[in-house]
Amino acid sequence: MEIVKIVMPTPYDEGDVNGFLVKGDALSIFDVGPKTKEAYEALEHGIKSAGYRLEDIEQVILTHHHPDHAGWVDAFPKAEIIAHKYVDHWMRKTEEFLNYREEFYKMHMIKQAVPEESMQRILRIRREMELYGSVPLTKTMEDGEEVPGHPGLIAYYTPGHAQSHFIFFHQQTREVIGGDLLLEKISSNPLMEPPVDLSFYRPKSLVQYQESMKFLADLDVSTVYAGHGNEVVNVKELVEMRLERDSMRANQVYDILAQPKTVYEVTKALYPTVYENQLGLTLSKSQGYLDLLVKEERIRCELVGEHEIYSRI
Repeated sequence: MEIVKIVMPTPYDEGDVNGFLVKGDALSIFDVGPKTKEAYEALEHGIKSAGYRLEDIEQVILTHHHPDHAGWVDAFPKAEIIAHKYVDHWMRKTEEFLNYREEFYKMHMIKQAVPEESMQRILRIRREMELYGSVPLTKTMEDGEEVPGHPGLIAYYTPGHAQSHFIFFHQQTREVIGGDLLLEKISSNPLMEPPVDLSFYRPKSLVQYQESMKFLADLDVSTVYAGHGNEVVNVKELVEMRLERDSMRANQVYDILAQPKTVYEVTKALYPTVYENQLGLTLSKSQGYLDLLVKEERIRCELVGEHEIYSRI
């Protein structure tokens, strides 16, 4: 594949985000940064440096719906906007969807025993949508489908970090445009998100994420063009390292469960110095380790009143 990397700043802790300009039978860009002035300038500069204009882009293809990847869909007046169908909810931002999303998080934070004041703070943050784009999808992508205009480039559904997450695998070169599935320096967070079917069932994000990483490792990839940082070439080794780190963290959680606890209590014990300032993130991570331990049949979860209580078996 002929790939041009475009680096854009973000206001988030993970730093710059990468977009990838790919010329095939169609001129496509994969991921477009957050909707900030600084990201727009970097995006426009990168496209011009490659010899094109924003108007030349025929397809914007999104690895997932998070705002650092899906913000500047608005910048391409002639492009098809292509992604998982789930992404469209974030582009349209209907009041019905925003209310559903809020109810989903509220329901599960009650189960996690999050205090009311903290819950309201998280809900306010999750309502902030200004860094997302606002152009609805024109096409949707399915698992295993070939990307239009790019023969041999296959979209694979890899949920966990995001419920909308795709990677794009080129069958001939064995290169992957990988979004946030596998990053060189940091581990992507398996965020708690509403499910694709917009029910109130909570996806087991870390369990999904581990399965997606194993799927990537089994593809025998040459290079992953990652959503943040440098390209990744030691895919299998890095996946093994991430899985081992998850296992160590899950064991820490098991030790914390010498006495039965809620998710909120586990989070306070696992992240005592940062949980208050990063509660949404740390709750997601704690919930993920608990889900792993339940899957391994080392602990059980019981609903006691409104709260889920986790205890050793």
